[in-house]
Formats: sequence, structure tokens, C-alpha cells
Amino acid sequence: MTKKILIEGMSCGHCVNHVKEALGELNGVTSVDVSLDDKTAVLEGSVDVNDEDIKAAIDDVGYEVVGIEVL
Repeated sequence: MTKKILIEGMSCGHCVNHVKEALGELNGVTSVDVSLDDKTAVLEGSVDVNDEDIKAAIDDVGYEVVGIEVL
């Protein structure tokens, strides 16, 4: 399972790290790649990670999910 998340509010490398750490802590996530330029995160997981859990994790670190796409 691979998902691409569109994120608003990231402006620096620290933002990228916060998002990467938050998503990496979700159950079932095996890898996370965050792009500041594209304002996206691509996560891969061994199971289907719930979209609400993704939104909550990103919201908890201060950013906003504007879209989630299954790749």
C-alpha cells in the first residue's frame, strides 16, 4: 500500500522532519519520503493505514492535510 499525502504549512527542513517522524510512528508504515518542494509525503505500509490516522498525525505536529491519494 502506497499513499501520497498533500500537506500545507511546511516551510523548512524542520517541518519535513516533523512530518516524517509523525508518519513513521503510525502502525504499519514501513517508509516515508517527504518533499518540501512538492509539499507531499509518500508513505508505504505493510497494511492499509487509515486516512484519519494520517490526518491526525500530521495535524498533531501543526500541518494540514489537503488530500490523500492511493498510488
